[in-house]
Amino acid sequence: MPRARVLLAWVLCALVFAPASGASELFADFNVRNVTLKVNRKGEALVTYTTTSGKGRPVLVWGAINAVSPPSETIPQVRFKYDYAGGWGKYRKLVYKAFVNKCKKYDGPPLPYFVAGCKASDGSYWALQRWQRRLPLLGFDPWLPIQTVWELHISHWNTELPAFEVSTNWTYGFQWQGVFGRLSYLGHPVYGFRSTSEGNPRERYGRNVYIDTFNSAYGPGWKRESGILTHRNTGTFCHSFVPQKPFAGYPSQDIRPAAPGERYRATVMGPGVTPVLMWEDVGLPMYNAPNPDHVWKEEQANAVFDRIMAGDRTCAQER
Repeated sequence: MPRARVLLAWVLCALVFAPASGASELFADFNVRNVTLKVNRKGEALVTYTTTSGKGRPVLVWGAINAVSPPSETIPQVRFKYDYAGGWGKYRKLVYKAFVNKCKKYDGPPLPYFVAGCKASDGSYWALQRWQRRLPLLGFDPWLPIQTVWELHISHWNTELPAFEVSTNWTYGFQWQGVFGRLSYLGHPVYGFRSTSEGNPRERYGRNVYIDTFNSAYGPGWKRESGILTHRNTGTFCHSFVPQKPFAGYPSQDIRPAAPGERYRATVMGPGVTPVLMWEDVGLPMYNAPNPDHVWKEEQANAVFDRIMAGDRTCAQER
């Protein structure tokens, strides 16, 4: 693979180094346990859990549903309000002690990393999800405590879930494997307007896609490969599994090997206060042109690429 292409892939992958702390609707406490969810008739959620110090914490959550779509530079994205004193901050009384749950059993769409959920009296859904978003990239084992934390995310919606379309393909003349996709909501692409130099959102519209590889050159099991911002105006993204240089501050600066795996997984936080979404599929074999099955798969992948990646010039060469 030409050096320019390796460096380009490195730049595309390097768009996430330190995950942004304010990019999602998540709780301030990490690694919580004994999680419960209740919702009253006023549309307020009460989430209780035990912190790592062993302290029980009641959190009142309210004030948001779904997401602003399409993205707007003048209209703020929706966000929850949190009262970590169980209602004292909002009402000057401990609401959680007499909180009446009116939320019924969850019967909504299946969600990854599901912890708890319910259907509110107005027909909307609430859900809690728990996952490790801050893992280091390029298959490195965590070396900082913050990289291992489990985040608790909360969502509230009454529309269809965002569409997270992802597919595998062979890239750069069939030499490498890659994934590409698009995040959209209610027919509109999901993307942000401003980001840090590391590629983290600087406002609440931007979303990173986190890509994992299973049983690869990085070792057995799932390893975090990359994190990529969805592209402006299209909500698309792409990534090829190629040799890459580690980022500044990582334990080693030796070139990391290409790490195609037996399976791939991509996870993204939905826009606004919609749920976390996840895609998973098998990896690809080495491309063999005479193999009619490989030729057919490539043709199918190209058709999908042309459909969902239309207008994305950055990813055009990874078709």
